[in-house]
Amino acid sequence: MNKKLKMKHDQIIKPILLIIFLCFPLSFVNSAEKNHIFSFYSGIFDVIDKEKDEQTSLLGFEHNNSDLFKDTFLGKFSPISGGFITQKNSIYLYTGVQTQYELGPLKITPSFAPGYYEKGNGKNLGSVLEFKSEIKIGFDILKGAKVDFAYSHISNNEWGNINPGVNNQNISFSKSF
Repeated sequence: MNKKLKMKHDQIIKPILLIIFLCFPLSFVNSAEKNHIFSFYSGIFDVIDKEKDEQTSLLGFEHNNSDLFKDTFLGKFSPISGGFITQKNSIYLYTGVQTQYELGPLKITPSFAPGYYEKGNGKNLGSVLEFKSEIKIGFDILKGAKVDFAYSHISNNEWGNINPGVNNQNISFSKSF
C-alpha cells in the first residue's frame, strides 16, 4: 500500500476503532440505576515538553461502574476504562482502577491504568504498552454531574526502547446514568 493511501486509511480506521472502543460500555447501561459514570475530557498532551512541537490537544472519554468495587484499607477501588486521541492522531486506550476520597465538597480521585499507545503523527513514547497514573480534583456541580481537573503521567517504566514519558492535564465533565 503506498504511503499516501496508507495515511488516508489510518485517518479513517483509527477514529472508527476509537469510537467503537469508547462506546462499548454504553451497551451495559441500565437506565433505572445511575451506576455508570461517563466522563468526557479535553486538555493538553505533553504539557511540560521543552520542545513545544510535541505538545498538542487531546479529547477523551472514560467509563466507571460504581457497582463494581472492592473495599480495601486504602479505600474503595473501582474499574475504569477509556481512551483519548490527540490532535496529532496519537491514541491511548486504557483500563485500570481508581479510588475516590472526599474532603468536604472536594473529591480527590487517584487512578492507575495500563494501556495501548499508538503514536500516530505525535510523540514516540517507546512502547505500545504504557502506564497512566493520574490525580483528579473535582466537585459536584449538579446531582449526578461533576467537573474535574486532572493531571496525569504516561510512561512505559523503561520497558520500551526509549521512555520519554508525557505529562498531561485536562478538564472533564462526568455524568451518572
